[in-house]
Amino acid sequence: MNFKLTAGWFYGALVVLLCAWILQDFLKPLLAAGVIAIASWPLYERFAARLPRRVTRGAASLMFTCAVTVFMLGPLVFAFLALLSQAQALLRDIALAAENGVPVPSWLEQVPLGGPWLAAHWESGLARPGALSMWAERSDPAALLPWAQSLGQFTLRHTLIIVFTILLLFLLYREGKSLARELRQMLRHQIGERAEGYLDVGARAVRSSVSSLLVLGLFDGIATWVAYAIAGVPHAAVWGAITGALALVPFLGYAAVAAVTLQLAMTGAATSALLALGLGCAVLFCGDKVVRPVVARQGTHLPFAWVLMGCLGGFGVLGPVGLVIGPVALTVARELWAERIRHLARDSAPEDLLTPIKATAARDKPHAPHQSAPTVERSS
Repeated sequence: MNFKLTAGWFYGALVVLLCAWILQDFLKPLLAAGVIAIASWPLYERFAARLPRRVTRGAASLMFTCAVTVFMLGPLVFAFLALLSQAQALLRDIALAAENGVPVPSWLEQVPLGGPWLAAHWESGLARPGALSMWAERSDPAALLPWAQSLGQFTLRHTLIIVFTILLLFLLYREGKSLARELRQMLRHQIGERAEGYLDVGARAVRSSVSSLLVLGLFDGIATWVAYAIAGVPHAAVWGAITGALALVPFLGYAAVAAVTLQLAMTGAATSALLALGLGCAVLFCGDKVVRPVVARQGTHLPFAWVLMGCLGGFGVLGPVGLVIGPVALTVARELWAERIRHLARDSAPEDLLTPIKATAARDKPHAPHQSAPTVERSS
């Protein structure tokens, strides 16, 4: 395929680069909305088909966008609200401990090597009434200001990302058919009929990656519920639901495990706290590194290590949406590679097959006897 660089190509590339530069801050909402729309498109079509004829396409898109938003954000909102309520209870326990002092845990002296030293310092510090208040007074409030500003900027930025993702998702549901048709026409014109296969591979990989996230949340929620029940955690089912919801975002599930451990440690249940910490971290590690890659592999057909690298690498570059984009990009790249190899094999196969045939034919061909050139007698 020969590309001829013309003024039209130059101006078109310039416009594309300008648009990409303008929309660079909205890349994550665009990718997130595209991933959710592709993954849920079959459900949206069935939902729209069951609605009465008088319901417009815009109304159907709005209703389904609201349903998807509640489904996606509901568990996370529940988890954060539950953590806030637990944090309030923990702060009350800390305030009570600040007045009466925090007694030395009975197990601290039995810690190997530094147990007695830690117990002695605990006794001279935290065990005295008002020790926590004195420590808080000695701390510099100005040191907390940058942390609070960073937290506020983080919250505002991700709130805007969520708002724009919901808005773009509504637009994709409303204009999805026309956008998909135009995209297929453009790719078919540029790379031929192979475009259909590439699009199908990408859509299948997106749906498989999203399904793996849902399976991960269910696995972590149920498994940590069982682990917390074994460790004797109060309200194990609630804490399991919180952990499963937060586990949809990498490393947030460990915050729930840490909260459970801290709550148990404050009540003096050291054995239960250590057991909950160990089992909870083991479940989350197994879910992130084993369960999700195995489920995602069913649709991407990538080796386990490549799925894991795609998830972690995508998350490092694009955040949570990279958990889906990473394996999808590797899947499409693998399909392009396989197509190129098949194309090269088709081009080289006839030559490889004909070469031994030609050699055999040349070897077996009978040679005509050598004839000397006829002599011409000269007439005298």
